[in-house]
Amino acid sequence: MIPMNPVDPVDPVDSADPVDSADPVGSADSVNPVDSADSVNLVDSGAEAPGRAPLPLDALTDVAGIRVGHAEVAGAGALSGTTVVLAPEGGAVAAVDVRGGGPGTRETDALDPRNLVQRVDAVVLTGGSAYGLDAASGVMAWLEERGRGVRVGPGPTQVVPVVPAAALFDLGRGGDWRARPDASTGRAAVEAAAATGPGEPVAEGGVGAGTGAMAGQLKGGIGTASVRLASGVTVAALVAVNAAGSVVDPGTGVLFGEYGAGEPPAHPPAEVHAAAERRLAREREATEAAGGGAPPFNTTIAVVATDADLTRAQAQKLAGTAHDGLARAVRPVHLLTDGDTVFTLATGQVRVPSGDPAAVNEILAAGADVLARAIVKAVRAARSTEGPGGRLLSYTELYGD
Repeated sequence: MIPMNPVDPVDPVDSADPVDSADPVGSADSVNPVDSADSVNLVDSGAEAPGRAPLPLDALTDVAGIRVGHAEVAGAGALSGTTVVLAPEGGAVAAVDVRGGGPGTRETDALDPRNLVQRVDAVVLTGGSAYGLDAASGVMAWLEERGRGVRVGPGPTQVVPVVPAAALFDLGRGGDWRARPDASTGRAAVEAAAATGPGEPVAEGGVGAGTGAMAGQLKGGIGTASVRLASGVTVAALVAVNAAGSVVDPGTGVLFGEYGAGEPPAHPPAEVHAAAERRLAREREATEAAGGGAPPFNTTIAVVATDADLTRAQAQKLAGTAHDGLARAVRPVHLLTDGDTVFTLATGQVRVPSGDPAAVNEILAAGADVLARAIVKAVRAARSTEGPGGRLLSYTELYGD
């Protein structure tokens, strides 16, 4: 496997999701929460903060302490990979909302607010369907070596790292059905994350979990976006777009996620849209004539992170409302052959006034907005790729930048 740091992407292929799931592994808690004395009280103090606009990186790493690493499966016929989101030392409050009918997941039950585990150190997004969930084992081993995880004994090394993971379906996208992420891929991705400095850019497009991803009939991939609220809270998203539904308005060629995102979207010229539709139809016919075509399995998987000190219940609500952004940018979503899953990480560095629903509502709304924008960025960052069943066309090749 080839470790990838946040740099420039090259592109992937097609993908779908498992109708298989490997779920939770319960675990005990007591990983140190963020000390309230260290948290910043921007919300209560009324300190000035930038308005609701993208931050310079416009990435998940705009949330202080969050790092991202990618790794790809190496070899001929391989078109898959893994992305790891590494939390700060001490972990982050985590939650999940699974809406797809065919999820491939691990450790999601541990994130239920009724259960014991309070914080996690990493989240894994991976290709390879349920097989690819083995990538989380490599991340687990890396964390254990550093004494990071849920303390289960008196010694500093007696820990059980809880590493939630979700997989998308990209089996055979590069031609080799067995070329999929394993524990070594996960280890390479977490090492790539750990090697980054604070606030580094995140590679987008055909990298990591997005290497073999498809967005409807178009090339999918990794995208990320962020926003700083007037309260001083940062909300960001990272997504691997591998959707069964379409990301493009068939009537105009506009990306669905660009509607309602501020300025009215620029519509591609009618002749460009018509030419794109014709080319996609030719590619589809050629693939079907050759006996190819993607299996009807997909999944869009994402992490939404914030520096707000959310409770576990609030974090779960954020994971749920973030799905609204997915529904804006992909149509339809949450099908039986999708495994759409959104994780939340809350680092707790910025206090949110207790008993003020309006302050939390602003964060919930921002989660949906940044996820929709991250999906748009993933599709625009993707580049066309040759697969065994034909050419996987990108939006930019068809419509331009």
